[in-house]
Amino acid sequence: MPKKKRPSVEKFKEFVREHPGLRNEVKENKYTWQELFEEWYILGSDNERWNDVQTESKPTKKEPDGSGGDLVGTLMNTVKNMDINQIQQYISSANQALGAIQGIITSFQGEKTKTEAPAPSKPKSSNPFAFKKD
Repeated sequence: MPKKKRPSVEKFKEFVREHPGLRNEVKENKYTWQELFEEWYILGSDNERWNDVQTESKPTKKEPDGSGGDLVGTLMNTVKNMDINQIQQYISSANQALGAIQGIITSFQGEKTKTEAPAPSKPKSSNPFAFKKD
């Protein structure tokens, strides 16, 4: 069941569609989406601040695939932009699902041990560190 989004979020998404240069500013790590949303919410969409933002997107140049130095920066940016509450909710749901699966497995193992006879045990030596010579 999807969450209902706030009307302000929908209006901000429409604003971003009209100003695609904002995407580039986020990609270039100049701002986060949260920062841009807060500025937009406080200043409004008619503020002079948004005049500097491109209204048309320019093609961005791609870096070669061999550039591994930017990987750490990309990972850090991804972690910074994560919604902690949403991640916590996913972890909680996964934990509940794993608990249910574990309960089912335990119930099947309980039935299995009741129907099977116990296996005969090996006689244990009195000294666990006794070694035999070849």
